Amino acid sequence: MELQTLIGAIPGNIAQGLIWAVMALGVYLTFRVLNIADLTVDGSFATGGAVAVILISSGSSVPVAMVAATAAGLLAGLVTGLLHTALGIPDILAGILSQIGLYSINLRIMGGKANVGLGAGKYHLMVSIRQVNPSILISLLFVAVIIALTYWFLGTQMGSALRATGNNSSMSRAQGINIHFMKVLGLILSNGLVALSGGLFAQYQGFADVNMGRGSIVIGLAAVIIGEVLASAILGRRLNFVIRLVFVVLGAIIYYIVIGLVLWLKMPTNDLKLFTAMIVAVFLAVPYLRGKATSSFAKAARKGGRRA
Repeated sequence: MELQTLIGAIPGNIAQGLIWAVMALGVYLTFRVLNIADLTVDGSFATGGAVAVILISSGSSVPVAMVAATAAGLLAGLVTGLLHTALGIPDILAGILSQIGLYSINLRIMGGKANVGLGAGKYHLMVSIRQVNPSILISLLFVAVIIALTYWFLGTQMGSALRATGNNSSMSRAQGINIHFMKVLGLILSNGLVALSGGLFAQYQGFADVNMGRGSIVIGLAAVIIGEVLASAILGRRLNFVIRLVFVVLGAIIYYIVIGLVLWLKMPTNDLKLFTAMIVAVFLAVPYLRGKATSSFAKAARKGGRRA
């Protein structure tokens, strides 16, 4: 376990963190803005990777493949949204149904193969594990553009209606907002970003796998929660929306650096999912425990004041 090995792996961890940050921003839209825990992402992430790899290996340009991958994610989000709003299926179950269906669809996209490679050095890819530093810059550009567009969109009338739907759907309906349309729109945009991230990640690792999206929702939630806890600890209540999104990106990077540290310590890779679940559980518990401790100190202070 040489320290130099750990330091040398950090750029790769940052590159992966930035790619997954695109997915985390999509998760943020549903989890925090729309107040929906969407499990479609485990399937739409792999869909984006499968579409991108198949199109690139078939001779399509990389930008066209990425647009198609994003469009596939948009369709996946549309299906989940319609299952939830038009058929009345609870949002979590709608996401699970879409995720299960996407597994078979992803296999069909990849011609019945569970794994399809791009071939080392055969294509001019946007990001690649063989060129880590350029991959970091390109992924950072993607993240910056997505944050800017998200900030702009949520400031529009439609974006405000989307935020209002997530905050209080009953009041939003009373104000004349079509909350069903807003939920469908949020799921569409979220899964579009997730599929875009899947397309980038498939390029980075050089192949698409039907199981590459398994556990994506956990990674996305980890990035969101880690970012929120850090933002609250560093800036307190002085947070605007852009800063929150930036910390989501930092959360994804920190998550992958921690994963890199675990691998460097040569912990069993079979326990990696367990370790991921533990990280998310710890960061989810931090705000609750902090609030509980604060209220306990406040109660103690009030009791002390009455006694005095």
